Amino acid sequence: MVTAGTYRKQHLFRSRERLAYLHDLLLAYAVDFGWQLQAWAVFSNHYHFVAISPPDANSLKLMLSKLHSDSGLKLNSEDAKQGRQVWFNYWDTRLTFEKSYLARLKYVHTNPVHHGLVRSELLYPWCSANWFKERSDNAFYKTVMSFKVDRVNVRDDFQPE
Repeated sequence: MVTAGTYRKQHLFRSRERLAYLHDLLLAYAVDFGWQLQAWAVFSNHYHFVAISPPDANSLKLMLSKLHSDSGLKLNSEDAKQGRQVWFNYWDTRLTFEKSYLARLKYVHTNPVHHGLVRSELLYPWCSANWFKERSDNAFYKTVMSFKVDRVNVRDDFQPE
């Protein structure tokens, strides 16, 4: 599982266009680097994802470096802020315990609700909730969505807009 945040938690991706750009770039780079996304949520100042790594998990650093560099350059060009730091850091956790994995899947799918942005995760276009509901086996979907996430320890002290 990965969480990344913007520098000083700035809301640099607050427009629909920028959210869509970051969302689509994350999905494209995950494919390019062989990461199989299982859940994702993109916000104005951070994102989360859960993925299955390729054989060389060290590619995560390369993928995120490219994602952060390319998205930062684009935003800085649009805002005429060359050299501005866009991204602060990312935190990754290797999930090895099945229940922890399933709880984090739910956490990420429902993160827009957690942040108070929507009443249902299915209403937030920059997360995986609809994709997960449409593509997963109904029994697996119900299992994941039944997990309690109030005790999940995820770095998420962001207040997106």
